[in-house]
Amino acid sequence: MRGTGHGGPDTGPELAAPDGVPAGVGVRHTRGVHAAPRRRAYRVVVPLAAGVAVVLLAGAAVVGVRPSDPAPAPASTPLAEAPPSASPESTTPSATAPASTAVPTASPSVKPSPRGSTARSAPPVTAVTSKRKGVGVWTFDGVSQALASSKASWYYTWNVGHPGVTSPKDAEFVPMIWGAGSVTAGNLDQARKNGRYLLGFNEPDMGGQADMSVEQALELWPRLEATGLTLGSPAVAWGGDRPGEWLDRFMTGARQRGYRVDFIALHWYGGDFTTANAVNQLKSYLQAVHDRYRLPVWLTEFALIDFSNGVRFPTQQQQAAFLTAATRMLGGLPWLHRYAWFGLPATDKDPTGLFRSGTEATAVGRAFQAAR
Repeated sequence: MRGTGHGGPDTGPELAAPDGVPAGVGVRHTRGVHAAPRRRAYRVVVPLAAGVAVVLLAGAAVVGVRPSDPAPAPASTPLAEAPPSASPESTTPSATAPASTAVPTASPSVKPSPRGSTARSAPPVTAVTSKRKGVGVWTFDGVSQALASSKASWYYTWNVGHPGVTSPKDAEFVPMIWGAGSVTAGNLDQARKNGRYLLGFNEPDMGGQADMSVEQALELWPRLEATGLTLGSPAVAWGGDRPGEWLDRFMTGARQRGYRVDFIALHWYGGDFTTANAVNQLKSYLQAVHDRYRLPVWLTEFALIDFSNGVRFPTQQQQAAFLTAATRMLGGLPWLHRYAWFGLPATDKDPTGLFRSGTEATAVGRAFQAAR
């Protein structure tokens, strides 16, 4: 998915849709949760929260509440290792999906913190990079500058190309074949020219996303293999560690047919905003998936969003604390080859994002800049 919606096209600035993908779909997309299936929904727009003003009748004095959040930095570095090609080994999963992760029911409606025009800018951070560090990107004002400032070493656009986005020096673009309609000769040729890796179908287990049967995905898979690129599995929205669910059936079918899957791509969104709990749930899920398939893992979408009763976002401070702790944890998993935060742009509808403009990083963006 891309954007913040859960199952239908979103509004807002968008990249051109790949061949075979309906306009607006796969460019903005939905969020993944592994604990249980989520229901489809559209992104809901909630008016920007205004600053609170208290008028003191006696002196007509006005007290304003005005929070803030900005800051930037420069370039990035590529990933050297390619995950080894291998047919997946089926193993008994060591864990089920973390218990407290939420079941999404609606697309994110957000009540962001107000931004005061006189708020003091946060101090700039020292931006660093690592070969794992990546981000999902769609176009907005200043996108290329923001991408460079983020220090992501790789990025993707839910597309085979990156129109409107200039790759920073040493930052690697990774193409994706989004869904069944994207499997065209033109797209496959462009993917081959644009990257060393190829991401498979986007949330094929979700209506409003790639929405494919396992059999359909398996029938098309040899065409993705034929690109010769290092190939990631379809990225399911949930249940990647569970026997009998979409990914398990796909991997079983791929093994039976002798198909190549080089690494597992996953999405994860957490509804528990306590940092330690969320990090432990994410680690538990990733470990269970790795134990099951014994392949390298790419975490291609993740953030904290609670879908258990409507949509609820954490505060910027909670999201930033999670990002910092989660990326530190991911750095200790040798089989976790890459991760990508969801996503680069931050708006009132996308408060998980890293930059409000090319130069204005959010608190979450500053945490990302400092992450490895």
